[in-house]
Amino acid sequence: MASTLTFAVPKGRILDEALPLMAQAGVVPEAGFHDKGNRALSFACQGSSIRIIRVRAFDVATFVAHGAAQLGIVGSDVVEEFAYPDLYAPVDLDIGHCRLSVAEPVGQQAASARVSHLRVASKYPNLTRRHFEGLGIQAEVVKLNGAMELAPGLGLASRIVDLVSTGRTLKDNGLVETSRILDVSARLIVNRAALKTDERVGALVDAFRAMVSKAKAA
Repeated sequence: MASTLTFAVPKGRILDEALPLMAQAGVVPEAGFHDKGNRALSFACQGSSIRIIRVRAFDVATFVAHGAAQLGIVGSDVVEEFAYPDLYAPVDLDIGHCRLSVAEPVGQQAASARVSHLRVASKYPNLTRRHFEGLGIQAEVVKLNGAMELAPGLGLASRIVDLVSTGRTLKDNGLVETSRILDVSARLIVNRAALKTDERVGALVDAFRAMVSKAKAA
């Protein structure tokens, strides 16, 4: 009997877009996965030895990098933030598009054009520091996991670094996007050791890659 493959997926918007791709690759979660009242985090898949775990996006990368899951789907922002050496992102799924950007209060740009130190609120400390270091600015990152837009108005930070899709949330909170750090899309990620030792992992990578290629050619 084949051992179970664990496939990690993120809660939220990316998952809604990823499920049709997963189904085409033969990764179809059991009915309980779609039950909004079901609090389980681990689910069997129909007709296969794959188990799906549903976790926070940042945790998808951690589970796969450490081999607790062999494959997963997560945004490239998470892949870049952690830069785990045991993590490989072989397929850009061309879904979940957004961007990681710097934003600050409207009207602040001119007053703070030349600074050497900034306090920035973000859940991306590594990408944030790297971005500002490239500009010759030392960034003190205040780690927040949500409600980032409140930070400037409450004096917690002068800027934020967060994911932006339409920009509506920024505008509604008196902020303006001032620079783009990274264009983001969802990636299929795999554990490097699992890819080398389990041919089923490679087969799934090939299946996802073929689907993306077919979609682009259509």
